[in-house]
Amino acid sequence: MRTTPLHHYTTAQERLDVLTDIRQLDTIEDVENVAEELVKQVPLPEKAEVDALHIAVATAHGMEYLLTWNCTYIANAALRPQIEAICRSFGYEPPTICTPQELMEV
Repeated sequence: MRTTPLHHYTTAQERLDVLTDIRQLDTIEDVENVAEELVKQVPLPEKAEVDALHIAVATAHGMEYLLTWNCTYIANAALRPQIEAICRSFGYEPPTICTPQELMEV
């Protein structure tokens, strides 16, 4: 079990090393469809396609939370209702999208 908070690691490689034992989620059938719809219907620029994919993977795998420091396109209170509506239109309950700090304050 990790005892040092992830943000205390100084290099990108140190942060990646901490994550090596965490299971990666696969891109299942609906993920690309959800991501594509997010890009179409939410005011996301094309460069945010990876962000839409991130949301779609977490949603399709039934994650309870999606933690991110990306407050521009993912943890954005103005976009959250649209993101959630699109996820639900595919039959999924969207994860709670928040920053790690927000989660720790709960």
